[in-house]
Amino acid sequence: MKRKNKTVNISIFAFIVLVLSFFCVIAKLLLIALSETTDGINLVELENNRNTVTDTLRANRGSIYSSDGEVLAQNINSYTVIAYLSPSRTKDDENPQHVVDKEKTAEQLSGILGMDKEYLIKLLNQNLYQVELGPNGRGITEIVKNQIQALDLPGIDFIETSKRYYTMGNFASYVLGYADTNDDGTISGKMGIEAFYDDKLQGKDGKTTYEKDAYGYRIPTSTPITEDAEDGQNIYLTIDSKIQLFVENGISEITKDENASLEWLTFNVIDAHTGAVVASSSSPNFNPNIRDISVYLNPLTSYSYEPGSTMKIFSFLAAMEQGVYDGEATYQSGTIKIDDATIKDFNGHGWGTITYDSGFAYSSNVAATNLAMKMGRDNLYNFYANLGFGQKTGISLPSEASGNIDFTYRTELATASFGQGISTTPIQNLQALTILTNDGVEVQPYIVEKMTNSEGEITYQHERKELGQKVSKESAEKMRALMYDVVYSGKTDAKYYQADNVTLIGKTGTAQYAGDNGQYVAGQFDYVRSFAGVFPYDDPQYIIYVSIKKYTGSYRNFAKMVTKVVEEIAKYKNITDLVEVVDTTKILTMDNFLSTEITYAEEKLRTQNINIIKLGNGKYVINQYPEKGKAILSGNTVFLVTNDTTYTMPNIIGWNSSYVTTLCKLLNIRYNITGHGVVTSQSVAEGEIITDETKLEVTLG
Repeated sequence: MKRKNKTVNISIFAFIVLVLSFFCVIAKLLLIALSETTDGINLVELENNRNTVTDTLRANRGSIYSSDGEVLAQNINSYTVIAYLSPSRTKDDENPQHVVDKEKTAEQLSGILGMDKEYLIKLLNQNLYQVELGPNGRGITEIVKNQIQALDLPGIDFIETSKRYYTMGNFASYVLGYADTNDDGTISGKMGIEAFYDDKLQGKDGKTTYEKDAYGYRIPTSTPITEDAEDGQNIYLTIDSKIQLFVENGISEITKDENASLEWLTFNVIDAHTGAVVASSSSPNFNPNIRDISVYLNPLTSYSYEPGSTMKIFSFLAAMEQGVYDGEATYQSGTIKIDDATIKDFNGHGWGTITYDSGFAYSSNVAATNLAMKMGRDNLYNFYANLGFGQKTGISLPSEASGNIDFTYRTELATASFGQGISTTPIQNLQALTILTNDGVEVQPYIVEKMTNSEGEITYQHERKELGQKVSKESAEKMRALMYDVVYSGKTDAKYYQADNVTLIGKTGTAQYAGDNGQYVAGQFDYVRSFAGVFPYDDPQYIIYVSIKKYTGSYRNFAKMVTKVVEEIAKYKNITDLVEVVDTTKILTMDNFLSTEITYAEEKLRTQNINIIKLGNGKYVINQYPEKGKAILSGNTVFLVTNDTTYTMPNIIGWNSSYVTTLCKLLNIRYNITGHGVVTSQSVAEGEIITDETKLEVTLG
């Protein structure tokens, strides 16, 4: 009996355990069914991750173009060279899938990749499954990849990536900047346009989400959810690739001179009417493909330094606008005492008693100081500030500097009038110079002409931005005449800027700069020398601003480089209209010929070596251009309208556009001008009578 009871008890116990286990399983299943988390694991997340896959669809970064359509920056396929080192990859000895002969592999790759053979052997001897052959094996081109593949080396493979490529190397490098590939495969701009417009260029990545089975394959019956990528926008710069090349070559000529050195040089060209930056280069520069960067600041926008005597353009203009300038008035050049300081002309002794017009041609500091004292601190400061000095221009390039035009005391006012004790940037000077070529209206410079999307649709188009009438048309014309005299009078080294095929006018500047101790450096070559220029004189098309620091070479060679670039631009744009001048030293003031006999006016103008365009066959002058009191150079042209009853069309073939517009305004002719250069065709024939219905179509070429 005891034996039977024991068996029964064991059976009951086993039954109870079985029942309890069943209920535990049921409870666990209920817990799993009702709860998102079990044993610290989020079951929903686990299920989603196991069955759902999201792939990123990379957006293509937009390209950057010059104004004439040259590709300057674009994405290209690149490759990283890898070597499989583990013998486990090879299943068939006749077809090895890992590096077998490390010595041979290193030797053959070293020449193509430009890497040391011993360093490659060291990489290949690591106890790893695979290794990247960096650094030169990263980001290689399709051409290099094909060269390596032709070697048929076992175990060598490639990972395809994307990188930024700059088709013309160091061409406009500080404008373009560069973009780099991040660890996640995206590309980000780091300098220049690449950085400033990074969000526009990048575009927006897309994604596609789909379900997969337990083996990792996409389930055929599932419907993927896709958000398409939006490719980045393409940017068209204002840079003209040919003008940029002229500038790059000019700088190269200076820097390759083994007998001279320099700290830096910057050469910039803008369209005189629109403010478009058509060329900008500097030395040193860099190649964005290899990033041999020694300086990370763009000289055009980020270099701030004392401009020197180019600032006299604006201090003399301020005096004109304040009504304190009389070009024929005289003063004693040489030195002038201002409080406890003595201001000297650059030669130390001056040129005796001279006119203020001559003082500008001689670049007299004393003349600028006298005018500044007549104006006072506030008037000069406000004039400078109104032109944009001391503040950013807003051009779309990163890290733009503001410069500094603060000055208070009389001695500071004096030095500010000739560009010392204040600092400006090249882009500020270029912006201010636009008042000379737009009848006194200042125009904001810009670097981006337009943007397009991947479909070629224009998403942004620049519009010319005027910043206001800063000086009168008369003051602008007078200053251009003074700048002509600077270059063509022969009074200073500015005579070296006389170009052979176009009339380049301008102003030179020489400024000291401070060392690390805050004091001016006083070495023989410790200067920043600049040239601000406009060409052609009669019908300005371009503005240039060039600066060079600590140049030990011949200043004449530097000026020759500048004029050679200008001549190349003039030839390329067909604006070679050199003014032939007999008396290059005299600036004339236009007389009043209204109501005088035409014969008297013609006789007097010819004695002054002035060319005459007579309109009509009347006896008396009833209109003239330029008007009374305007500055005019010997050798220039004057229009005289006579009191005739009818006027006929002259032969205007070979005229520049300014002559055409003057003719049409004087005779109330409707007109339309197309092209650049000089007149090649006219729709109204020579001798045809001009009526109220006359409309003139002119083609320049």
